[in-house]
Amino acid sequence: MRLRIVHELVYRYDPPAKWAINALRLTPRGHDGQFVTGWRIEVDQDCRLEGSSDPFGNLVQAFTIAGPIDTLTVTALGEIETQDLAGLVRGTRERFQPTVFLRDTPLTEPSAALARLARGAAEAAGPEPLARLHRLMASIRERCARAAAEDETAAATVAAGAGTARGIAHAFIAGARLIGIPARYVSGYLYEPAADKAAAGEHGWAEAHVPSIGWIGFDPSANLCPTDRYVRLAVGLDALGAAPARGAADGVVVAPSVRVSVADAAASKRQGTDRPA
Repeated sequence: MRLRIVHELVYRYDPPAKWAINALRLTPRGHDGQFVTGWRIEVDQDCRLEGSSDPFGNLVQAFTIAGPIDTLTVTALGEIETQDLAGLVRGTRERFQPTVFLRDTPLTEPSAALARLARGAAEAAGPEPLARLHRLMASIRERCARAAAEDETAAATVAAGAGTARGIAHAFIAGARLIGIPARYVSGYLYEPAADKAAAGEHGWAEAHVPSIGWIGFDPSANLCPTDRYVRLAVGLDALGAAPARGAADGVVVAPSVRVSVADAAASKRQGTDRPA
């Protein structure tokens, strides 16, 4: 499948900012099942993007802007060819041993309720790690409905029985680590053909490491392993470490907005609505 993606972030400052610094993880890497056919980042202010990679191998573009700045718009757009590998992650650049991803963070700290859920899923599934992960994913999905939420920690999501895709992914990651399986957060995009409007943010899911197989994707918010409708953007210990954009400014951000559009590129071209990469 060829997916057409437009990810727009708009920041408004009041009073105008004297300066702004941003680090963007908005460029996907290619790997087995994901081929980047064209991609670019546009910034509507005069600046230079400095490219690098972070410790997890994510592509990073950083820039600094001198003010005064009333508004700042960053747009990432391009096309990605995807294949359904049933969640298997192959051909990625791995800089650390999987055990690095056993470390908890404030967003993935497990609660007593989450610990009971994870251990119960593991006991029910038996000793095989892959079976445990699938049972954990199903248990998290049964416990947590997808809904808007301000607190995206694993503990808060399980306590509320609902949360964002990010929060539900954090719950899965915390549960996997608790039963001894390395897990990490993935930011990216999801093509939902039935969606009637652009999403208000990127999607998020998890990957867990099984020694005999390698890294495997799990989306507990949908109770499935990623298919060709998913595009990986960045990985980290949690959503903060894989955030598409992080920065600072000498000014107050008023009503920041995010708009993400994921479409079938072939259909967009037929309808004449594509924006060339």
